[in-house]
Amino acid sequence: MQFYSTNAQAPLATLEKAVVKGLAEDKGLYMPERIKTLSDSFFDNIENLSFQEIAFTVADAFFGEDVPADDLRRIVNDTLAFDCPVVPVTDNIFALELFHGPTLAFKDVGARFMARLLQYFIHKEGDEGNTVNVLVATSGDTGSAVANGFLGVDGIHVYVLYPKGKVSDIQECQFTTLGQNITAIEVDGVFDDCQRLVKSAFMDQELNAHLKLTSANSINVARFLPQAFYYFYAYAQMKKRGLADRLVVCVPSGNFGNICAGLFGKRMGLPVSRFIAANNANDIFYQFLQTGEYNPKPSIQTIANAMDVGDPSNFARIYDLYGKNHSSICADISGATYTDEQIAQTIKKVYFETGYLCDPHGACGFRALKEGLRENECGVFLETAHPAKFKHTVDQIIGQPVNIPEKLAEFMKGKKLSVPMTKEFADFKQFLMTC
Repeated sequence: MQFYSTNAQAPLATLEKAVVKGLAEDKGLYMPERIKTLSDSFFDNIENLSFQEIAFTVADAFFGEDVPADDLRRIVNDTLAFDCPVVPVTDNIFALELFHGPTLAFKDVGARFMARLLQYFIHKEGDEGNTVNVLVATSGDTGSAVANGFLGVDGIHVYVLYPKGKVSDIQECQFTTLGQNITAIEVDGVFDDCQRLVKSAFMDQELNAHLKLTSANSINVARFLPQAFYYFYAYAQMKKRGLADRLVVCVPSGNFGNICAGLFGKRMGLPVSRFIAANNANDIFYQFLQTGEYNPKPSIQTIANAMDVGDPSNFARIYDLYGKNHSSICADISGATYTDEQIAQTIKKVYFETGYLCDPHGACGFRALKEGLRENECGVFLETAHPAKFKHTVDQIIGQPVNIPEKLAEFMKGKKLSVPMTKEFADFKQFLMTC
C-alpha cells in the first residue's frame, strides 16, 4: 500500500519508507491511500475471536500487502502478549483497561508493534550495521512505552525527549533508568518544545545525512494505526455482553493519535455510533468543534499530563480523513473539557461510589461519557494508564495510598540517567551530530 502526505506536497511512500522516515518531506503526516472495509462476516463472528485474531485481521488491512502473513501474525502476537479487558463501572459505562502491558499504559500496543515492524524492515534489507535512531517526544507514557518496546532491539537507538519537571516521577523512572540503547533527554521546556525539536530534526538535511532518523510518536503510521486493534476488541467484548448496539466510545485525548485510530476503525466498518474526545484544560480540539477554527496555543500543565498538548499533531490526520469538513467531523465526534478540579472530583466520586479507581486521564473519559450519553446508549471509556503511575496525585485525591504493581515498582529501583537539554534546536542538533 502507498501512503500520501496530509500536506499533499510529497511523493507517495511505501509502508517501509513511511515507517522508517516517520514524517513526509513536506512536513505532513503519512496517510494510507485507502482504508479497506472489513467484511460483514468478520463483524458477525467477532465476539468468538481472540484479541490476536481480531488484531491480525485489522493489521492485514493496512500492512498485509507489504508484510507476509506469517511475519505479520508473529508481529501481532508478540505485540499483544497481554489482555485489554472491558470491565463494568456502572450499569451502562464500561472501562477499556489498556494498562496491562509492560509499562502499564495504552501506548504499549503501538510502541511494541512499531518496534517489531521496524526491526522486520531492518532485517529484510540486511541493514543491521546501519543504526536507526528513533526520536520520540513524550508528555509521560509515550516515552516509557517506546523505550521499553525498543529496549535491547538490535540496530535501533532511542532518544526520549521529555519536559523537565512535567512528567510524574514514576513515568520518568520508566525511561530514564534503562540504559542500553535508550537515551533520555530532559528538555527545559514543555511537551510542545520537545515535539518541535523532533520535527525540526527530521527537516534538517545535514542531520539526516549524518544519522538515519525516524519517529516513534503517533505521527508514525506504525505507532498510531495498531491502536485500532483494541477498539475492535472492545466492540467484540461488548457484543458478547449484548451491549454493542448504540455504542459510544470516549477517548481521553492529547496528541489525538489514539482517537484517530478509532476513527480509522469506524471507517473500516466498526459499528460504533460516535466518539467523544475528552480534553483537560488544553481544549484546542474542543474549541475547534465549537467554532470550526483550529487555533493551537502553548500547552497548560495539568494533572492529566499525557494530554498536555497545545498543538496536537494528529489533528491533521482527522481533518484529512473527513475531507476538511467541520460538520462531518462533528457528526462523528463530540468533545468535552475539564479542569484539574473537575478531574479530581471525578476520580474521588467514581472511586467512592463504584469502587473503580480511574487515573486522571480515564477520569476525563468517564466524566465526558457520563455527561454525554443519550437515552438507550451504552459507553466505553479508555482507561489509558494505571492510576499508580500518578500515585502522588491520586493518593491526595482519594486520601489513601494507591498500591503499586510489582512491575512498576521495579522501574523505581533504577538510577536516573538523563541528558539535560535546552529547548533550542541548535543545541539538540549539536548533541545528535556528536552521537
